[in-house]
Amino acid sequence: MSARILDGNETARRLRAQMAQEVAQLAARGVTPGLGFVLVGENPASQAYIRMKKKACAEVGILSHNYELPAGTTQAGLLQLIAQLNADPAMDGYIVQLPLPKHIDETTIIAAIDPRKDVDCFHPVNVGKLCIGDTDGFFPCTPYGVVVLLQENGIDVAGAHVVIMGRSNIVGKPLANLLVQKRAGANATVTLCHTGTRDLAQYTRQADIVVAAIGRPNTLTAAMVRPGAVVVDVGINRVDDPGAKAGYRLVGDVDFAGVSAVAGAITPVPGGIGPMTIAMLLRNAIRAARCRGAA
Repeated sequence: MSARILDGNETARRLRAQMAQEVAQLAARGVTPGLGFVLVGENPASQAYIRMKKKACAEVGILSHNYELPAGTTQAGLLQLIAQLNADPAMDGYIVQLPLPKHIDETTIIAAIDPRKDVDCFHPVNVGKLCIGDTDGFFPCTPYGVVVLLQENGIDVAGAHVVIMGRSNIVGKPLANLLVQKRAGANATVTLCHTGTRDLAQYTRQADIVVAAIGRPNTLTAAMVRPGAVVVDVGINRVDDPGAKAGYRLVGDVDFAGVSAVAGAITPVPGGIGPMTIAMLLRNAIRAARCRGAA
């Protein structure tokens, strides 16, 4: 068996083409979506992520705004910028790129973001709406990207047993909340596994869909996957590779070579969930702009 590749690059490209039309329609009504990126310090990975996001914004017509602050910025200084962004009517949404320097408390910063501009869906108000199935809030970008990638590739999760490896606040928990809701694109039976789970393979072998989101390379192996199952790899890890141009290569949490010989469908790394995460960020920004236009 050779698994079907769930191409996040291609799916995201189609979605961006659709979003470009939506943005053009909004612009014709005098509303151009604005999305801000706040970066504290000079973390190379964070800088690369923001460059990719800004490129995607330009492709669909979203105005992106950069706010680069030195690593020594105080918590009070960052909170002052957040207050300015909250009050800016042209700023439909913004993200504060994580991680932040250790002297800044992430919980305090996230709580200060206006929930109506929280396009990352980290604010407690939006997390609470997600938990109770209130679609008035935003959906978190990476979990939403997983759901949409499955939908766009004709994989129905309704009634399916989905096993999620990882209980982070960024992927595992919100994805479980998205998938259990009683609505289209969801209605699954979800098992959430983590470091305290005994005999992880016992659960993954029962799954119709396995989502690996634990941040450890090649953890999900072929022996842990039921033949024909769908495997979604959210992990992105750097492993040393002297033969690679950068001296490293990117791999997921799944042993791609082994699992792709068993699974029915699988996402690659890179080129799987990463592009979908960015696409969902754009979708959230457009949604926020649409709400502004309707106000």
